[in-house]
Amino acid sequence: MTGPLLTIDKVTVRFGGLTALQDVSLQVAPGAIHAVIGPNGAGKSTLLNVISGIYPVGGGSVALCGERIDGLAPHAILRRGIARTFQNTELFGEMSALENVMVGLDRHHACGPFAAAIHSAAWRRSEEAARAEARRLLALVGLADAENAAAAALPFGKQRRLEIARALATRPRLLLLDEPAAGLRALEVEALNRILLDLRAEQGLTIVVIDHVMALVMAISDRITVLNFGTRIAEGPPDEVRRSPQVIKAYMGERASHALGS
Repeated sequence: MTGPLLTIDKVTVRFGGLTALQDVSLQVAPGAIHAVIGPNGAGKSTLLNVISGIYPVGGGSVALCGERIDGLAPHAILRRGIARTFQNTELFGEMSALENVMVGLDRHHACGPFAAAIHSAAWRRSEEAARAEARRLLALVGLADAENAAAAALPFGKQRRLEIARALATRPRLLLLDEPAAGLRALEVEALNRILLDLRAEQGLTIVVIDHVMALVMAISDRITVLNFGTRIAEGPPDEVRRSPQVIKAYMGERASHALGS
C-alpha cells in the first residue's frame, strides 16, 4: 500500500455548544506508530471515539485505505480492521486471560449454535484452534504464564497487556490504544514499549496511541500529532515535536519542557 492507511480530514465534533474537535486532520502511514498527545480535554479520546465509530463526526471525514468509514457502526468498523483499547480496562474479570482473548476470536472461529450445543467434531476443532491462537497472542504480550489466571486477579500492568491481546484477536490492520501506559511503573512502560515495537516489526501492525507518558510516546513513535483545545497545534517526528516552542508553551508549559526531554 502506497497511500496512508488512515486519513482524518478536517474532522469536527461538537457536543451542544462545546467543540471537542475543530477541523482536525492527520494521516497515518501503514506500519507506523503514530502518537496523539495533548493535555486533558484536548480531544484525544474524542478522536479515537470518532475513528472507532462511537462518536459521529459533525464535519469532515475518516477514511481507511481510501474508503470512508465515518457513519459506520462500531462493529462494522471493527470488521474493516480497526480495533481499540480504552482508558479504563474493560475486561471480563471472572473469566481467565485465555477466555478473554478467545472472546475476541469468536467471529473467526465460531460454529453454528447446534454444533456448539452438541459439541460436534467441527466445534471441537474450532475451539482448539481458537485456544491455540489465544495462547499465541498471550505470548506476544508477555502473558504466556497467565492464561489460567482470572483477569481481575492480574496486576494492573498485565491487565493492560491483556486488553491489547484481546484487541489483537480481532486481527486488526490498525490498533488504537487509549493511554496504555497510564498507571504503569517505569519498568512496565519499558516492557510495553518493547511489545508495541515488536508488534509493529513482526506483525506489520499500524498503531495509533494516545498517552501522557512521554517515556512511551517519545521512545516508540514515528510521528506525533499534538492537540490542544480540540485543534492541531503541531505535528512531526519526536525530535521536532520535543523542540517545538509552541508545544512547550501551549501544551506543556515553559517549566515542563524537561518532560519532553529538552
